[in-house]
Amino acid sequence: MARLTIDRAQKRFGSYLALDDVSIAVEDGEFLAVLGPSGCGKTTLLRQIAGFDKLDGGQIRIGDRLVSSAQTHIPPEHRKLGIVFQSYALWPHMTVAENVAYGLTVAGVRDPERGKRVAAALDLVGLNGFAERRPGLLSGGQRQRVALARCLVTEPSLVLLDEPLANLDVHLRASMEEEFARFHERTGTTMVYITHDQAEAMALADRIAVMDRGRLLQLATPSLLYREPANVTVAGFIGEGMVLPATVLSAPQAGHCKVSVLGVEAVVRCRPDQAVTGQAKLCLRARDIGIAATGQDGLSATVERLSYQGGFFRMEARPANNQDVVLHLDAAEPAPAQAGEAIRIAITDGWIIPESISLDKAA
Repeated sequence: MARLTIDRAQKRFGSYLALDDVSIAVEDGEFLAVLGPSGCGKTTLLRQIAGFDKLDGGQIRIGDRLVSSAQTHIPPEHRKLGIVFQSYALWPHMTVAENVAYGLTVAGVRDPERGKRVAAALDLVGLNGFAERRPGLLSGGQRQRVALARCLVTEPSLVLLDEPLANLDVHLRASMEEEFARFHERTGTTMVYITHDQAEAMALADRIAVMDRGRLLQLATPSLLYREPANVTVAGFIGEGMVLPATVLSAPQAGHCKVSVLGVEAVVRCRPDQAVTGQAKLCLRARDIGIAATGQDGLSATVERLSYQGGFFRMEARPANNQDVVLHLDAAEPAPAQAGEAIRIAITDGWIIPESISLDKAA
């Protein structure tokens, strides 16, 4: 196991700043997901950790060892880390055992030690009995497990996973999520998992680093990231958040404030230091709104679209007093209203997005 410390990492490609002062501390045995849309800088960050590129500023340490800075660059083969790629990168002419043993062979490890370590790695990923097969005879999930075994057999102190499930179908992805989770639980290896899929990140990671345009926007547990996004970008990206203008009407009490939003008042969550400053941004999730009960305060809206999700409906509605806003909420079947019909919506929760927040507080 190894700590990974990224301190104000910078990487430029010409005039483009691909990494802009990114700082992340990954603890021994932690599973960190780096999440963001295409072009956010997450793969560039992985390349700096792996040593494929040289930093233009800042430092990266694995354990107590400095491996990257503007002046220092330890090559990938000397960083004692393993990488699992999206494309598997298996040799088609080699057997499963030969693929897994490749790194050991290059390192000069001979039998019987090599054979013992290959067998142990295959056992760890549940591929006993597959040692003599060729990759072309394996399923996508089995190939990915071979790639994981090849990574693990070298006993790395840090494992990097570069969107390893992107090429798998839905069922295989769910199965491999379980494989990665079980592997991490068994071994306690420090893992950094690069992905654009927030469902994967939420399911697997101890903490998630959300990136955009080369910057780290928030570093937090999945629950905190969902419940308390640090800014408007994170709120909109995670969990289909709806960001609406609101007016703060009261000072915080027990972590809640009263706000006015879309013409109605609601009590929502806020930071203890939230100021009564008037205008603010409110993040709503689908679970924070619902059909108003008889006698309950609510806002008038018109159902625009219904989509069946299996056991419930996703409902999209436009408030009568603001046609530019589309609210989405979940409703149990049978559908309480059809497209074009009027409903009343109650706001039962929400989160006032801080005007500014430090990453130390967000973590």
